[in-house]
Amino acid sequence: MLFDVTRSELVEIFGEDRLATLPATAFPSSAADTEGARLLQTVGVPTGTFLLREPDEDDGLLPLVQDVVDTDDFEDAPEDAGEWPVIGWLLNAHVALDSVSGKVHAFDPDEETVVELHTDASSLIQVTLRFQRLLDEFTFSGDEDEEEADFERLASEVERIQQETSSIDSLPFQDDETVWSVVGEEIAAGQRFKAGSPGARSLYG
Repeated sequence: MLFDVTRSELVEIFGEDRLATLPATAFPSSAADTEGARLLQTVGVPTGTFLLREPDEDDGLLPLVQDVVDTDDFEDAPEDAGEWPVIGWLLNAHVALDSVSGKVHAFDPDEETVVELHTDASSLIQVTLRFQRLLDEFTFSGDEDEEEADFERLASEVERIQQETSSIDSLPFQDDETVWSVVGEEIAAGQRFKAGSPGARSLYG
């Protein structure tokens, strides 16, 4: 694991009811015993920014990449990408786990592009944790005269998350076009704050 992520850490920050996990039975046999699958089963991710995929109601399995997109349309898709389980959704991208390398990939059906998004699942959990915590805890001053300074402070927090992540895993923020880079831009612009959070109350009353 690139990042030391634990269930107890996430529970302390978000509480049990804010964490989503995937059952072991949701993964195909090729992925069920991988480190990434185990992390998503036992540690989970905080709900909100990143959405875990719901297993199929009939067979209890996650869809495979080939079930949600035509991999032939993705010029850079690895040969076995169609067999990877789709573990979630971020912006407009299907997020899949490479059962062999452990990397997390983002498939954008609109752009017909596939990119390596994380070196492993611990990186996915870490970035989700940090952005979700920022959205939960950041507070604007509420003073119109301080609005510019507030947004500078928010942008600085987003940049810190990007830099500290990139020092360990360069993939999530490798350029301005990755889905996580876009999420970071949206947060820095004052978007994605959920009703009831300190940030939302300060922005919207």
